[in-house]
Amino acid sequence: MKLTNEQDIIQLVKEDPWMMDILQTTKQLHLPDWWICAGFVRSKIWDTLHGFKERTPLPDVDVIYFDAKNIDELEEKKYEQQLLNMYPNVPWSVKNEARMHIINNMPPYSSSVDAISKFPETATALGLKLNEVDEVIFAAPWGIQDVINLELRPTPYYEETKEYANIYEERVLAKKWQEKWSKVRVFSPLNFI
Repeated sequence: MKLTNEQDIIQLVKEDPWMMDILQTTKQLHLPDWWICAGFVRSKIWDTLHGFKERTPLPDVDVIYFDAKNIDELEEKKYEQQLLNMYPNVPWSVKNEARMHIINNMPPYSSSVDAISKFPETATALGLKLNEVDEVIFAAPWGIQDVINLELRPTPYYEETKEYANIYEERVLAKKWQEKWSKVRVFSPLNFI
């Protein structure tokens, strides 16, 4: 299957009953500015581009939201448990991006999509959600060219300092994406080659 634009990706998701169930389940929490992001989206695209019949197992399903009024981590755990109760056997991970800038040692994020734009890799800086009429909404702050071209490169933020470039490089080694998806090409941070 060829993926050339955002509509192709949205159609791919709409045709995947499991992904749609995950989106519907998450929508029921009514989280502010919620998205399901990262590997949930990227892995589907790369599995498709590699012609895989079986879904590559996900270490987690990343649900993010943005609520500056309540940044208590216990709130996130409560939402994870609610999702687990509604849809067991899914490795849910829920994070409030209004507090994650502290963990990531960055300036505060202004929204969930702003947080997605600060993910380490452009091919992972992707998000999905459903709007009020259950249409699939797709966010790709750095575009889709890298993910559909099977290219892994750092987002601009991860090219600004040696510290962030190292985080990107460590993630690439730890995640072993090329072992799972052999056609993926990895690029190093340009400022620190």
